Amino acid sequence: MSLSFWTDWPSREALTRAGRPPQNRVLRLVVRLIIAGAVMFSAVAQHELTGWASLWLATGAVAAIVATWGFFRMTLENRLWPSVALLCLFLGGAMAAHVTGVNVVSVVLWYASAVAAMERLPLAVAVPFTTAALGAYALLASPDNWLTTTLTTVGLGLVGYVIRQDAEARANTHRLLVQERAARAAEAETAALRERGRIAREIHDVLAHSLSAQMVHLEAARLLIERGGERDEVLERVVAARRMAREGLAETRQALSALRGELSPVEEFLRELVDCEGARLQVQGESRALPAEAGLAVRRVAQEAMTNARKHAPGAKVAIRLDYGAEEVELEVRDFGGRPVDNGLSASGSGYGLLGMRERAELLGGTLEAGPVEEGFVVRLRVPA
Repeated sequence: MSLSFWTDWPSREALTRAGRPPQNRVLRLVVRLIIAGAVMFSAVAQHELTGWASLWLATGAVAAIVATWGFFRMTLENRLWPSVALLCLFLGGAMAAHVTGVNVVSVVLWYASAVAAMERLPLAVAVPFTTAALGAYALLASPDNWLTTTLTTVGLGLVGYVIRQDAEARANTHRLLVQERAARAAEAETAALRERGRIAREIHDVLAHSLSAQMVHLEAARLLIERGGERDEVLERVVAARRMAREGLAETRQALSALRGELSPVEEFLRELVDCEGARLQVQGESRALPAEAGLAVRRVAQEAMTNARKHAPGAKVAIRLDYGAEEVELEVRDFGGRPVDNGLSASGSGYGLLGMRERAELLGGTLEAGPVEEGFVVRLRVPA
């Protein structure tokens, strides 16, 4: 048995009403009032009290209430010597009551002191003090019937220890409940932050895809105007930019619908994408519904890869392959036959769009490979699904 078992105070939760049901608090208060009322009635009934005696009785009752409050306060603050001094005051009151013949008061004070010490003090102090209080009761209040006295004193000591253990168990339960609530709050906050990050990624990817495509067409229109290009060519670029703005708005709405879990099938989305871009789509494996995050990753990577093909290899043909594996899904977007444009992106994929795609894949536990091939450029995504 460690030294701390004897020297540690009961936990603060055990010394307070934390975790105690309201009905339990009411019951304890009622019991205390009944005991106090019985003691006062017994003291008045057994003695013919004069004016001064009544005054001393009332003063003693007030002093007992104040001392009880002080003892509870001192033990809550773990102040040992003031707590012991107040208990000694209770023992002094018990001795005075015994000398004056008010035996009921003396017995209740001995009992209460013994149980309170065992419940609220370190055991190294509580055990000797409880022994002294119950020993005084055994020697002075009931010296003849030794069997009853022994059973009473041992029982009261055990009652005090059981109350102490019950308070500690209640305190442990309360602490676990507080920790669980804190963990749930932290989990909810983490989930909210994760959802905010997801929303930010979705809005960024949609806007990046739409706005970059518009910039391509608007920049082409600007160059045509500067070079004195045909009106029809300029108008075609402006109309294309307007179409991309409309598509961007539709994709933003789709992203918001996706965040609410209202996702269209991935294959349907890819078929609409290749129809608009004049690409071709190949699906391998057995089609199945994909998890929301995996489906969004496939959509955004396909969009970003198509945008890169338009920006960096104008006129290139694009082929998209969607492969359903046993535990993952693979998307490959390959362009070939286009006219390469020097745009400052390295072969490793240092463009911000490629970095965003790679980050999205890694967040899902997948991979993204992007780089030049013999005939063009390839983007390959693998995510668990």
